[in-house]
Amino acid sequence: MSLARDIVEIATQTGRMIATAESCTGGMVAATLTDIPGASAAVERGFVTYTNGAKTEMLGVRPDTLAAHGAVSEEVAAEMAQGALAHAPVWIAVSITGIAGPGGSEFKPEGRVCFGIATAHHVATETVEFGARGRSEVRAAARDHALRLLLDGLRRDP
Repeated sequence: MSLARDIVEIATQTGRMIATAESCTGGMVAATLTDIPGASAAVERGFVTYTNGAKTEMLGVRPDTLAAHGAVSEEVAAEMAQGALAHAPVWIAVSITGIAGPGGSEFKPEGRVCFGIATAHHVATETVEFGARGRSEVRAAARDHALRLLLDGLRRDP
């Protein structure tokens, strides 16, 4: 994937290490990045935090944030990205939490995925409604979106 290759190349050239914090994608972003030869110069670690307990224990997501907003929220995505940044010697971290399906609810439908991107200077979140495309397609779309966020973050922040 040329997107992952570009990320690894830019991160390597700039000496910026990457961490991922993934829930619904189960490590797909980290796997895609580490498929690129030389990725060890850019990818420090990936956190797969599928449960709320893992989000709290591994990334420091606050239980009150989970209780107030639910795991699929921009608030949790922000804390996941910031937690990955705090728990790894990295320059940038991306997070993903969502409902790949099947299932969902009226308030949090299948295909809703929340993303976070964090550096020492910038934290941003966004929600994307991928729709009920099926589990595999939602997960792949979420992986690709997270990769674009990483690339944009590496290009944007000096």
